[in-house]
Amino acid sequence: MNRRWWALVAVALGTFMTYLDNNVVNVALPSIQRDLGLSIAGLEWITSSYILVFAGLLLAGGRIADVLGTRLAFLAGLGIFTVASVAAGLADSQGLLIGARAVQGVGAALLAPASLALLQQLFPDPKERGTAIGVWGGVGALALAVGPFTGGVLSEHVSWGWIFLINLPIGVATLLLTLVSVPASHDQKRTSGVLSALRRLDPAGLVTSSLALFALTYALIEGDAEGWTSPLILGSFGVAAAAAIAFLVVQSRNPDSMVELAFFRSRMFTGGLLAMGLWAFGVFGIYFYMAIYLQNVLGFSPTGAGAAFVPMAIITAVGAVLAPRFEARFGVARVTAFGLAVMAAAIAGIAQYGEGTTYGDLLPWFALYGVGGGLLIPLSTVVVDALPAGRAGIASGMLNVSREVFGLLGVTVLGAILTNRANAAEGAELHRFLEGYRFSLVVAAALVAVGVPVSLWMLRRGRRVAPAEEPRVLETV
Repeated sequence: MNRRWWALVAVALGTFMTYLDNNVVNVALPSIQRDLGLSIAGLEWITSSYILVFAGLLLAGGRIADVLGTRLAFLAGLGIFTVASVAAGLADSQGLLIGARAVQGVGAALLAPASLALLQQLFPDPKERGTAIGVWGGVGALALAVGPFTGGVLSEHVSWGWIFLINLPIGVATLLLTLVSVPASHDQKRTSGVLSALRRLDPAGLVTSSLALFALTYALIEGDAEGWTSPLILGSFGVAAAAAIAFLVVQSRNPDSMVELAFFRSRMFTGGLLAMGLWAFGVFGIYFYMAIYLQNVLGFSPTGAGAAFVPMAIITAVGAVLAPRFEARFGVARVTAFGLAVMAAAIAGIAQYGEGTTYGDLLPWFALYGVGGGLLIPLSTVVVDALPAGRAGIASGMLNVSREVFGLLGVTVLGAILTNRANAAEGAELHRFLEGYRFSLVVAAALVAVGVPVSLWMLRRGRRVAPAEEPRVLETV
C-alpha cells in the first residue's frame, strides 16, 4: 500500500480518538462518581474541562500547524493526548481526573487541525483527496456514536478507567504509523530561527482568539446551571465579545495575521463554515437529547442507548465515503443542501414519537438522518481548499471551531427550548418532558432546514482562479 494511504490510517485513528473523547465519558459518569466520590460540580467538569480547552485552543492549534509544520503539530498533539489519557485512566481523585481531561483538550486542539491539513498536503490530487477526506470524515462520524456505546460497555463490564486507557494502544499505533508514513518534510515549514517562528505564530492573535473562545465556550457550558442572566455568564459573554473585537483589530493590523478578514469574503469558505455549523447543531443537539429520551422514556440502559446510535453512525460513515463521488457529479452546493434537507426531514420525523415507541419505529428515521449527515463530509474539503495551502491548519481549526461552538449551541439552545416548553405544559412530569422534547426537535428541524437555501447560494461554484501561495479569495459574495 502507498505510504500516503497508511498516513490516512494514522490521521483517521488520531481523529477517532479525539472525537471519541468528546462523548465517551458521558455514560460512565455514574460509575466514576461512585468510585471517586465526586460532587455534582466535579462530575460536570470531567466533561466540560475537555470541551472547554479543546474549543478554546483550536485556532491556536491551527496556527501552530501552519507555522511549525503539520507533522510536528500532529505528533505533539498525539503524544500529549495519549499521555493525558493514561493519566485520566489511572486517576484516583477528582482534581487529577479533571486536570488530565483538560490536558487531553490541549492535545486534541493540536491534533485536530493538523489532521485535515495533513490530508490536504498528502493528497494533492483532488479526486484522491476527496476519497481520503471521505474516509477521514466517516471515521469521525463513527466515533460520535461509538463513544457512548464504548463508554457504556467498558464502564459496565470492565472499569471506567479503560474508557481512557484504551487510547494508549491506539495512540502508540498511530504514532508509529505517522513516523513511518508521513514525510519529515512536513516538520520543516518556515522554522528558520526561534524568534522568527514565534513572531509568525502571531502571539497577540493566539491570546485574543483563545480568550474569546474560552469565554464563549464557558458561557455556553455553564449558562443553564448558573442562569443565563447571572453576572458570571453575562460577564463571560462580555469577555468573549471584547476579546473577539480585540482579535479582529489585531488581525487587521498584522501583515502576517493568522486569520485574514478577507477570507470571509469567500462564499465557499464562509458558506462551508455555516453549513458545517448547522450540521453540528443538529448532530450534537439531537444525540444529546435523544439519548435522554431513549433512557428516560423508552427505558433503554446506557449501553443500549449507545448501541441504538451505531446503525446511524455506520450509515453516516458509508455516506461520507460515497459523498465525494456525489459532489463530483452534482456539485457541493446541491449535495450539501440535499444532505441538510434530509437531516431536517429526519429530525421532524423523529419528533412525531413519544411514549409507547419502539426502536423499530425510530430506526428508519435514524437511517435517514445518517444519510443526510454523511453527505456533508465534503464540506471539509471545501473549507480547506478555499484558503491558500499555507493556511490549511487555520482553515481546519476554524472548521473545528464552527463544529464545536454550533454543537454546544445545539445542546444549550434546544435545552432551553425544551425546558421552557416543558414548564409551560401541564400534566405528569413525563408528559411535560415529551412536550418540550418534541417541540425542541421541530425547532431543530427548522433551523437545520435554513441551511438548504444558504448552501445553494453560498456554495455554488464560481469562476476559477489560478492558485497562489499567498492568500487568495475566490468566488466572493
